[in-house]
Amino acid sequence: MPTDRVVSPARHSGEIGDEQEEALLTGRHVDRKGQSGRGRGFFSRWKNSIIITWAAIATIIILVFGVLYVRSHPEDDKPAHGAPNAPNSPNAPNTPKAPPKNTKKRNLIFMVSDGMGPASLSLTRSFRQFTENLPINDTLTLDRHFVGSSRTRSSNSLVTDSAAGATAFSCGLKSYNGAISILPDGNPCGTVLEAAKAAGYMTGLVVTTSITDATPACFNSHVNMRWEQDRIAEQQIGDHPLGRVTDLMFGGGLCHFMPNTSFGSCRGDDRDLIKEARKAGWQFAHNMGGFKYLRRGNFVKFPILGLWAPADIPYDIDRNEDEYPSLAAMAETAITALELETRTSDKGFFLMIEGSRIDHAGHGNDPAAQVREVRAYDKAFEVVLKKIDQMETETIVISTSDHETGGLSTARQLHETYPDYLWYPSVLANASHSSEYMAKLLADFPEPGKMKITEYIKDELLPLQKITDADDEEIARLVKAKTDGLSSAYVWADMISRRAQIGWSTHGHSAVDVNIYAYPPEAAKKLWGNHENTEIGEFLRNYLDVDVEDITKKLRQGGTHAKWMGKELSEILEEKEKSMGVGGKTGEVTVAGLDSYHGVHKRACMH
Repeated sequence: MPTDRVVSPARHSGEIGDEQEEALLTGRHVDRKGQSGRGRGFFSRWKNSIIITWAAIATIIILVFGVLYVRSHPEDDKPAHGAPNAPNSPNAPNTPKAPPKNTKKRNLIFMVSDGMGPASLSLTRSFRQFTENLPINDTLTLDRHFVGSSRTRSSNSLVTDSAAGATAFSCGLKSYNGAISILPDGNPCGTVLEAAKAAGYMTGLVVTTSITDATPACFNSHVNMRWEQDRIAEQQIGDHPLGRVTDLMFGGGLCHFMPNTSFGSCRGDDRDLIKEARKAGWQFAHNMGGFKYLRRGNFVKFPILGLWAPADIPYDIDRNEDEYPSLAAMAETAITALELETRTSDKGFFLMIEGSRIDHAGHGNDPAAQVREVRAYDKAFEVVLKKIDQMETETIVISTSDHETGGLSTARQLHETYPDYLWYPSVLANASHSSEYMAKLLADFPEPGKMKITEYIKDELLPLQKITDADDEEIARLVKAKTDGLSSAYVWADMISRRAQIGWSTHGHSAVDVNIYAYPPEAAKKLWGNHENTEIGEFLRNYLDVDVEDITKKLRQGGTHAKWMGKELSEILEEKEKSMGVGGKTGEVTVAGLDSYHGVHKRACMH
């Protein structure tokens, strides 16, 4: 066989030969056919030096062009969705290239994770990593859009409630606990939603609690105390000094719109607000069939009132998808409908979305319900981001909490001995229902007699939560809660929390700072860092460029506001003082006497 037909083993194995290597470096084809080793002469002796020189030159050129490109395209270094202070996440969603934005008009989506503190994120992040077998650097969507934190105190307490917290967002002013867009002096304050409607924006509210609850109520109604939900419902459908100010409302709370002559009503009078709303032109829906009819927002007639539950929509851990829509589905439907309605207008929309029942899980000290509620909120936030990327109109989402609930801690000392450094997400994963749901099952058990109830708990209820080591004392506590008529929800929640080694400091709220999230982050630079909650309210009105002060003047015009706000302030002054204290003048933050220690360190548990 001629020698020039010999094939090198290296060529057969796929390795790059000398000719191929030089061609890759020089960009020119190199033909060695017919040349012998001696015939290569000069090049053969200097070949390695030439290759090394070319490689060095090529490397320098690549580095120089790389540096120049990075300097001229700094946005390419941004994390997923442009988070300002977090590295690219391995689970960041791959979204299509956003269309050019119409900067002549704006949309604002404001999200409230009621009762969610920083520990809730840590709890849910670890729970998700465990249940979905994810790496430790996998984060929630919210984690990748963190921009700052908010201080939450009200005008009369270091620990706020949702009413005062939401008033800070809607009016941009401090007020007392329980106030629904009413200031400490008893006067109403205009809200960003009311100002947006007056300026020509479309407006909407999406919640998982009753639409008449504190947070949504603070954006489109005014009453002295949050429990005046009948009056709130009336204002929400248009019995309001400014007329109807809301175009879309999704949530629960149907019972407050039904006359007290109807089964399931919780109103104190016989007004039929559903009938009144329909007469005023509202499209009304009240079940899953009605929600599906909306076709994800493509078949909506405004104004629309969707009340999917008599009171609150069930916890996500208990929710039947065939009976109740998810927060993410409601958010997507609302955004699509509002976007379509404003497509040809010169104004966009303002939409408030609340993950309401995170707060309820905190009140119940129920970690199994808590992680599912936070996860549902995170999914809704992700849906909002995707919708923003697809929209032509400039749109921003701001997400924060009104306060933290429960004093949650991802640790618990069970005994006097030194505590373990651990907590068990598997316990939360094993729980199939909320403590509220379990308490309802126990309360509905019809058979009297201690033995039968005990057997029912052991054989039917404990397996639902996969609790296999319940002791006699725990079962006795459940039996007592059943027979004494006391709520057993706290007992069920404590059984899960102890086994997961999750701690709680209260069944109420705490004063811990809460997180702020935003997308795109550059549009929310004024919220980077630590802020008072009223600064969030100021940001919302300034972003939309609406006149909230003018709305306040209209609400107070003629001094007749006491007639439409509900009860007179004097009527509830005494109960306000007993329950929550009284604030000072408008905008004044009072501390003396209200936050001082009174010597009572033990008090009976109030259910």
